[in-house]
Amino acid sequence: MRMAWLTWALAALFLIPAGAAHATDTRAGRILERFEHANQWRDHVMVVAHRAGGLQAGKTRFPENSLAALEAAIAAGAEMVEVDVRRSAGGALIVMHDSWLDRTTTCKGEAASRTLAELKTCRLVVEGTGVATGEPVSTLAEFLAAAKDRILVNIDNKLALADLPEMVAVARDLDMAGQVVIKENLWNERRIAEAGEMLRAAGGGFHFMPIIADDAVSDARFAETVRAALPADAMEMINWRAGAQTLTETGGPLFSNRMRAAAIRGDWHIWANTYAIVNKPGGYLAGGRGDELATAASLPAESWGFWAERGVTIIQTDEPAAAIEWLSVNGYRVPYGDQQPVSSGQTASIN
Repeated sequence: MRMAWLTWALAALFLIPAGAAHATDTRAGRILERFEHANQWRDHVMVVAHRAGGLQAGKTRFPENSLAALEAAIAAGAEMVEVDVRRSAGGALIVMHDSWLDRTTTCKGEAASRTLAELKTCRLVVEGTGVATGEPVSTLAEFLAAAKDRILVNIDNKLALADLPEMVAVARDLDMAGQVVIKENLWNERRIAEAGEMLRAAGGGFHFMPIIADDAVSDARFAETVRAALPADAMEMINWRAGAQTLTETGGPLFSNRMRAAAIRGDWHIWANTYAIVNKPGGYLAGGRGDELATAASLPAESWGFWAERGVTIIQTDEPAAAIEWLSVNGYRVPYGDQQPVSSGQTASIN
């Protein structure tokens, strides 16, 4: 009974229009048209730049979570950037992946032990080379302001579930909540209910995306349960490679025919991650079929193409420029200059 009430309350809440970002005269508005209408755009694979995307052909060009990487992702044609959010000592929301500053900045120690003023003296560095840039640590508000009307922002919350409403509030203050996609891991009905309470506390006008991993969930019916209880335009699916040396042949239970059917019935996107994780097997989140296979092994059809052929319509990658180029050349993307959704019996033109 409680779940049914929560479903009704959230459905009513999220019918509130997200605001000006829906206007198709902005780049973000045109992207939102495709993000919010999955069934009309299943011939188009959207690309998300992981940590704003700093790689090209395996070489790091920009610091992760940087404004420079954001600009490069937009220039490459990515529809969304993923960023990580933590707090400073004074509680300011900052864009930072690690809890420690050592790897990604010129400073040392825990980010949470430094005030925002102190963090602003730190300079972001290019991973792998250690080259310091002139860019300081950004606040969430600064990063969102730079993205406004240009690209969607996927927030990876490195804090507690209860902190997400404040992140949404920052976006709402900038009149761009509709461009923000927040996400949370879900694995049972209790977790679904907790996410629902958080969404209710955050208010409406933004997008929510569940994350489901096959180490905890092996049945597509769980995604149907999630979608019945919570608003979702996309669901992030994880195929854990663990230590296996072989590549997944099917994508696993979360990329099954039943899951694709559930996505179509629910009008939501299936999202896959192909980015690399340091000190983990290649394609750790993608059954071995990650960016390394696409770039280092020069087998993009066995990575990005494999997931596109299994119904994935959003790919998060460290190589947004390369992924967009390959997907475009091979007919998996519809140019935004010819933005005509696919209807029954119609095929959208692809350049």
